[in-house]
Amino acid sequence: MKIAIVGTGYVGLVSGACFAEMGIDVTCVDIDQAKIERLRVGDIPIYEPGLDELVLRNTHEGRLHFTTRLADCLDGVEAVFSAVGTPPDEDGSADLRYVLEVAREVGRHMQHYLVVVTKSTVPVGTARKVEAAIREELSKRGVDIPFDVASNPEFLKEGSAIKDFMSPDRVVVGVESEKARELMTRLYAPFMLNNFRVIFTDVPSAEMIKYAANSMLATRISFMNDIANLCELVGADVNQVRKGIGSDTRIGSKFLYPGCGYGGSCFPKDVKALVQTAEQNGYDMRVLKAVEEVNERQKSVLFEKLRRHYGDLQGKTIALWGLAFKAETDDMREATSLVTIRHLLEAGCTVRVFDPAAMDEAHRRLGDAVIYASDIYDAAKGADALLLLTEWKQFRLPSWARVHDLMRNPIVFDGRNIYDPAEMRKNGFEYYSIGRK
Repeated sequence: MKIAIVGTGYVGLVSGACFAEMGIDVTCVDIDQAKIERLRVGDIPIYEPGLDELVLRNTHEGRLHFTTRLADCLDGVEAVFSAVGTPPDEDGSADLRYVLEVAREVGRHMQHYLVVVTKSTVPVGTARKVEAAIREELSKRGVDIPFDVASNPEFLKEGSAIKDFMSPDRVVVGVESEKARELMTRLYAPFMLNNFRVIFTDVPSAEMIKYAANSMLATRISFMNDIANLCELVGADVNQVRKGIGSDTRIGSKFLYPGCGYGGSCFPKDVKALVQTAEQNGYDMRVLKAVEEVNERQKSVLFEKLRRHYGDLQGKTIALWGLAFKAETDDMREATSLVTIRHLLEAGCTVRVFDPAAMDEAHRRLGDAVIYASDIYDAAKGADALLLLTEWKQFRLPSWARVHDLMRNPIVFDGRNIYDPAEMRKNGFEYYSIGRK
């Protein structure tokens, strides 16, 4: 079986490598010539555990190919996956220019039946626009070639994307024909030999599922952050509250951990896009607007705690552990660290930072505005406070005696609640977390 995947970003490259691992002949397409040349020699432009080995192996064994021209690889291809970016417009709506350009390119060059599969996160109704774009190009050529449009949203978590793809808890596929359903069944069957977990829906429902799922998870996070902030005011402990409500099987325990705000490429963008889709259809998503508002406020929660502690922050040196929006990635899109650093610099602080994976990305975004430390201990040197923003494993059990000796003032602000308050105080630190006593 042969497929093509347009777009070699996070979703496209992971999907291509995983499909190839199952024996499928995959060509990944990207207009960026330099990026394609890097991929051909095994230079992976994104950080994802295990991805480099997967790409190298399947490239070497001849199942994974890279090109800049979709037209050159359509012969014999049964499905074309569109995994290009859908960046938000100024109003928060998804920009579909790249998705529609892929559709037009398919229409210009296809010679036989294809299933055109949208893997990008797109608003409800995008499939109709994709279909119209393909038909327009076929009409210009004066040909009538059958095709189907399908929706196959991704549910990959950065840091565990390969596992998520190879052993998914579910795969959502929106189709409108039995022929497309059969092809997508063949494609995903190798991943689900023991338990076929493909959920087939109509196309609009598949498009909606991705936005609704991410918005629900974002809602749970913002809700718990609101509860945590209230716990501090009334003297409750959010960890005990979380355990109490999470034991209710109707609620469950996942995504009930408070923190200093969510970020990344999915939750913020998808919440905004769903709100905008609703507005375009005359509906006001009041809950999601509140979710967004709570999250933006939460990104400043550690800075506000720091400011309440010190008052004037001018001349203070502040250490940050963690820059990526979550552990096991170098992605800093919508990261809490960017908001925190902006506040600290505006307050006149010197900022020392360390992240196991995101230092290059931080330098690209921040330049020389901060001091880049070589490790967690280097970051703590001379610090008046330490702020933990990302829950990397290597941050869990440092030598607190060493950190204490390095800091000018041993004060820790834990944005992910990963440390035990009693232990931190026993180690000689003033300790602040979120929603705990």
